[in-house]
Parts: sequence; C-alpha cells; structure tokens
Amino acid sequence: MNSVTCPAFPREGRIAACLQEPSLGANLSIQPVAACPAPAPASGEDVLSVLARLLAADIEACNRTIVARMDSPVALIPQLAAHIVAAGGKRLRPLLTLACARLCGYREGARHIKLAACVEFIHTATLLHDDVVDESQLRRGLASANAVFGNKASVLVGDFLFARAFQLMVEDGSLKVLEILSRAAATIAEGEVLQLVTQNDLSTDYARYLDVIKGKTAALFEAGCQVGAIVAEKPEAEAALAAYGMSLGIAFQLVDDALDYSADQATLGKTVGDDFREGKMTLPVLLALDAADAEERAFWERTIEQLDQTEADLDRALTLIDRHDATRRTLDRARGFAEAAKEALAVFPDSELRDCLRDIADYTVARIR
Repeated sequence: MNSVTCPAFPREGRIAACLQEPSLGANLSIQPVAACPAPAPASGEDVLSVLARLLAADIEACNRTIVARMDSPVALIPQLAAHIVAAGGKRLRPLLTLACARLCGYREGARHIKLAACVEFIHTATLLHDDVVDESQLRRGLASANAVFGNKASVLVGDFLFARAFQLMVEDGSLKVLEILSRAAATIAEGEVLQLVTQNDLSTDYARYLDVIKGKTAALFEAGCQVGAIVAEKPEAEAALAAYGMSLGIAFQLVDDALDYSADQATLGKTVGDDFREGKMTLPVLLALDAADAEERAFWERTIEQLDQTEADLDRALTLIDRHDATRRTLDRARGFAEAAKEALAVFPDSELRDCLRDIADYTVARIR
C-alpha cells in the first residue's frame, strides 16, 4: 500500500501544509456584518477567493480545527486525510457556514468555526465513500484515495471523519444543531441509496431525479447554511438561509451532471463520462431520452438499462445529448435554481457579504469544474 505525505513537514504538520491556502420573507433585524476590510478584488479573482479574504480569520481557524481533528496516532488516517485535502477543493460548504453566521450578525464566539469544520468532515467522508461505490480513479485531477490506499482504508477513514463530525456537533451543545446536521447526514445516505435504486432505470422521472440530488448534495448545503442562523440566534433567518442552501445545492449538482457530458477531463479533474459508464440517470440523459426516437431509445436501453457498453458508446451518447440540447437545458435549470438562491437572500440588508453569497450562486452555474 502506498502512502502519501507532505514530507517537508512533521506528522502533525502534514495536513496543515495542505491547508495553508484554501482553494478556494419578513424584514430581518439583522445588521450588515462588520467584516474585516478587504482589498479590491484582484484581476481575475473569483468570488470564492473574495469570500475567503472577507472571512480570512474564520477560515484559518476552521482549517486549524480540521488539522487538529484529522490527526490520529493511527498513521494511515492522517496520511489518507492529507491526500484528499491536498487534492484541493473549493471548501465551499464550510465557507457558506461561516458566511451565513456572519451575515446574521454573529460576532462573538467560535461556534461557527467548529460547525464549519463539521460540515467539511461530513462532505469529505461522503467523497471517500462515493469514490469507493463508484470505483472512481480520479478526484480533483489526482488519483482518488481508494485508488492509492484501497477501498477498505477509504471507507474506514470516511467513517472516522463522520465520527469526528458528530463529536463536533455534540461539543457545540445545541440539540437543534445536532438535529439539523445529523438529519442531513442521514439524508445524504438516503440520497446515495436512492441514486443506486434509480441507476439503470429508464423509468426514472425528473421528480425522482430531483429527490436524488436534493438528498445526496443539496441537503448538506441547506443544513450548513441554516446552522449559521442558529449560532447567531436569528431564528427568523433560518428559513431564508435553508432555502438559499437548498437551491444552491441543487444548482451545484445540476452543473456537475452537465459537466460529466460536456467538460474537458483535464479541466474537470475527474473522468468524463463516469455517470454514463455507471448507468446513472442524470438530467442530461433524462432530457435526451425524453426526446429520443425508437433507435435512440434502444441505444439508451442497451447502454444504461442493460449496461452493455462498447468503447464507442460514450461518443454516441455525447452526440445524442448534443442533438437534443440536453446539456444547455440542464444548465438552464441550474440557472433557475441559482436565481431562486439569490432571491432567498432578499430578506437581508445590503452588505458585501450578502453580495458575495449572491455571486456564489452565479459562480456555481458558470464554473467549468
């Protein structure tokens, strides 16, 4: 078994080295956040970088928490954790938790720091498990953890990270936070199982597909945003932030599903066409299937339903999806959900932080990976 470390740093610094630079209705009685002054955005700087600068102290503290809680005397755990952290990632989910807390006026205390780390642990655990289930070989352009360390280690370290997440929930001391985040963890698992059930099933409809992506992706966005209002003790903001997170998460997954049939593999950072090879019923396939003639439907029955595929079939699938404009139509749906996310923030007063959260919705549907 190969091991991956950051050799220039001692054991306790391996993960830290990889985290030094993040990749990065009613009127509410919430005042705009007094964020630390940030310099004007650099040319070409994306909104995640702007948000990371606005929340620099918070994200650094969150990273320190991640480092501390990923460490273990069992050497394989920090080695594998360092591998997936070193692969990059936008750290979007913990940034959203931090930003939503600040947007609601949370200024004293550090509850949002641990809960942001908790959200990232849940997300990372699901990535480790998903790559095993999907037999993925690439994650963010690098060999996936299961490809390097094996399936058993990836599953067990994913379990370790779930356990760390629940420790952080308990330490927070709020039963409501525990309820929301634990429910999200269960919903993610349900979403993944539902995706397994709908896999290779051409009778899957849009409503069923939407249930899948709400569960496996959007539920954690929703919960991570909602707990920001809870730590700030702004119950009147919870529904708006939960709605923002849910709509943003749906848009995010719709774009992911479109990119699997349209992106350049080197840019995407994972194997293009994985969803097709696994027979997943994503929206591009649903749209192409809905418009298919008899010959095209026979193709989808063979390749998706029966999973009888040849090397040439992915190109054929791409041709059919392009013929029926399924990628563009998927992205149009994503833009609709991104607009809904932005509208959910209308109850908050103008602030640089609110503008960043609105811009993240636009960024989500414009990204290429």
